Amino acid sequence: MADVIKKATRESYGEALAELGAEYPQLVVLDADLSKSTKTDVFKKKFPERFINCGIAEANMMSIAAGLSSTGMIPFASSFAMFAAGRAFEQVRNSIGYPHLNVKIGATHAGISVGEDGATHQCCEDIALMRSIPGMVILNPADHVEAKAAVRAAVEYNGPVYLRFGRLAVPVFNDPETYKFEIGKGVTLRDGNDVTIIATGLMVWEAIKAADQLKEQGIHARVINIHTIKPFDKELVVKAAKETGVVVTVEEHSVIGGLGEAVSSAICEEGVACGVVKIGVQDRFGVSGPAVEVLKAFGLDSENVVSVVKDAMKKFKA
Repeated sequence: MADVIKKATRESYGEALAELGAEYPQLVVLDADLSKSTKTDVFKKKFPERFINCGIAEANMMSIAAGLSSTGMIPFASSFAMFAAGRAFEQVRNSIGYPHLNVKIGATHAGISVGEDGATHQCCEDIALMRSIPGMVILNPADHVEAKAAVRAAVEYNGPVYLRFGRLAVPVFNDPETYKFEIGKGVTLRDGNDVTIIATGLMVWEAIKAADQLKEQGIHARVINIHTIKPFDKELVVKAAKETGVVVTVEEHSVIGGLGEAVSSAICEEGVACGVVKIGVQDRFGVSGPAVEVLKAFGLDSENVVSVVKDAMKKFKA
């Protein structure tokens, strides 16, 4: 694992936009004066005539994106998740979601792994906000390969899409030659019938590491990557719940309104006898500090996942 290449998914976002710009002449990128941070400057250098810096006016940027979409363009409106989902929520809901326009929202710097930027910029509510908008697709890729595939899928999909990217460099574990991305379909990364770990975004790697550690202790954990929060792969999740009896969800987001609640709802609706434990941000704001240390302080690391899984198995399989 020490030799695994690391890359931030925000960088993958910038690269994918620049590559797709050559294929799709109708693709246009908007940014709220953060192009160096969101990495949309890669697209800007290649296609300056299709790049619009909207300034520090995220709400206005969403309205501009909506207008461009109505003319047949495919706009990607980019900013930090806190501003794209939080500050501009009304415009996303009313100007993009309500008319179901073909606008893509590229939200970078999501979650507490923003680190030193602190609680005001550590958006752990964006998935919950976007889930509440009817018809909004939510993609939360786990690594470089998946992030680039998600951007392509967003371009090919006709309708509003919210894409969630991180600032922190994370391991690249998917094979670009064989990886297939499909909106609404989760991916089983490890097989196992003792317990299921369901993760999203950069927590997928921590789930994989946790499963490997558990295997050494004789516990065979199934690992599922839910890269699409909405539409949700209910079938895959319910199947895993029935077959393992215990599910632990892991997300770099509030446990309120995110992956854990989507999983719990799916299992409850089908009446499956299964215990569910949610690992995530527990109804609190973030703190400033080095990203890796902040993640560990919030229990978003493989060691805590292992501990929670073992406790869950004792509780629900005793």
